Amino acid sequence: MALCELSRSFRLLVGQIQRCRPVVATNQTARCLSQAAPQQEPSPDENEAVNPTFVNRNPRNLEQMALAVKERGWKTTWPHRELYHRLVFSRTQHHVTAEVFSCSSPVPVLSCSTKEWALKKELATTNCVAACQVVGDVLAQRCQQAGITRMVYRAIPWTYRSEAVQSFRAAVKEGGIILSEPRRKYVGT
Repeated sequence: MALCELSRSFRLLVGQIQRCRPVVATNQTARCLSQAAPQQEPSPDENEAVNPTFVNRNPRNLEQMALAVKERGWKTTWPHRELYHRLVFSRTQHHVTAEVFSCSSPVPVLSCSTKEWALKKELATTNCVAACQVVGDVLAQRCQQAGITRMVYRAIPWTYRSEAVQSFRAAVKEGGIILSEPRRKYVGT
């Protein structure tokens, strides 16, 4: 019985060898039938090719290069709308609030207020000069994290000279925010 199985496996082996003989005749073994694909040499022009239908998917990129279109609005509108981001600072009897608005949105992009529990628990009062300075520091940090480094801040003229507004403005500037925007560059087509 073992001899039958041995002869059967021997016949199978001989049959496989006979089927592979034409392959062996071409100086290749059965295991070497697969070959690596030929490597194409990269041309230096491929790296410099530009897609003719390029779409900028980052609108902030144009803002940072001062190439994005600024909405002009009417000459009689106040506050002026020729900007990318606008900083609004307000003080009430109880709280201090600062908000950053985009030119195209009535909803603030960033905000900071003494109504927030994290700021309220650190301050003695929520409407003093120190509160204005803390709100300026926190807002500057949030703007830096969001990538907004330039914005327009136009205080109401009769409140501009107050010590609270001056400390807020100084804290925002110390945080690395520039309170003016670059002039728009016009590129000829």
